[in-house]
Amino acid sequence: MKPLDIAVVGAGVIGRRHMELLAQSPRARLCAIVDPSPATAALAAQSQVPHYPNLQVLFAQARPDGAILATPNALHVPGALACAAHGVPALIEKPLADSVEAGEQLARALEALRVPMLVGHHRRHSAALRAAHEVIRRGTLGRLVSVMGSALFHKADSYFEGGPWRREPGGGPVLINLIHDIDNLRMLCGDVTSVQAMASNAVRGFAVEDTAVINLRFANGALGTFTLSDAAAAPRSWEQTSGENADYPHHPGEDCYFLAGTRGSLAVPTLRTWVYPGAASWWMPFDTAQLALDATDPLAVQLGHFCDVVERRAEPLVTVASALESLRVVQAVRRAIASGGCEQVAGH
Repeated sequence: MKPLDIAVVGAGVIGRRHMELLAQSPRARLCAIVDPSPATAALAAQSQVPHYPNLQVLFAQARPDGAILATPNALHVPGALACAAHGVPALIEKPLADSVEAGEQLARALEALRVPMLVGHHRRHSAALRAAHEVIRRGTLGRLVSVMGSALFHKADSYFEGGPWRREPGGGPVLINLIHDIDNLRMLCGDVTSVQAMASNAVRGFAVEDTAVINLRFANGALGTFTLSDAAAAPRSWEQTSGENADYPHHPGEDCYFLAGTRGSLAVPTLRTWVYPGAASWWMPFDTAQLALDATDPLAVQLGHFCDVVERRAEPLVTVASALESLRVVQAVRRAIASGGCEQVAGH
């Protein structure tokens, strides 16, 4: 079968990673690079594909089977709307939008246009997260009671020197990093209905937070806590514990999530379990185990799923509506930090 023609829009770090995956895919191939930077014309020539400065020029001259939108956040919704208007399915990099309002605009437009869109919360394709979800779904842990999560890592000074905007509001870990973990926790624990949060900039003294602590209430009654910091010398973030991204050192004995139910508990991503074999009581010993796992690259798995979406063989695993819900939770966290109170997640 002829490979699907996929255009990559945005030739930054993640866009180039998608290009690498397309070069390795048996089902899809790179057909165009869309980026306004003149330097990307050379990259397109090296890849032996056409270069276009924007989607308008692309669609005036060609119609790919699909598009991967790896542009800055503010351009995600305009790009998705342009693709939808031309009937081209898109993989929209996360976050869905730079604001809830923009995400809602896209959701309304898709109700009429009905072009499939997949949002690139690629960890939903992680073998570890999917195995953890299955443990919870089967009821192995009993009724979910609580979850403790963390994203603790230390960004070097060069990170902020290379992008001074990261020192300003909007550049902190709440907007840059938290949405990934919120989406993970929603996959494992269900929707979040309300949050409490506080933040600090005491370490770096920038105009934006470097550390935050968050309380979460889930629709099923479970409660959660989450600690976030980009100034903490610690190995407890998804990147460092999962080993799925080779750009980060791997700490295989560490976990970043711990889920407890009425019959047992689960550590993620090591997939260690503690389950009562009989009556649940702290006087009784646990049966302990570590689930076997065949590690895969979630970005590569996501690309295969996107091919299924383009060919109408599957519904998007991460829909615009689901990604919008994760964005609403992060917005509620920001409001809670500002108010110092408890904030409801919109729609709950």
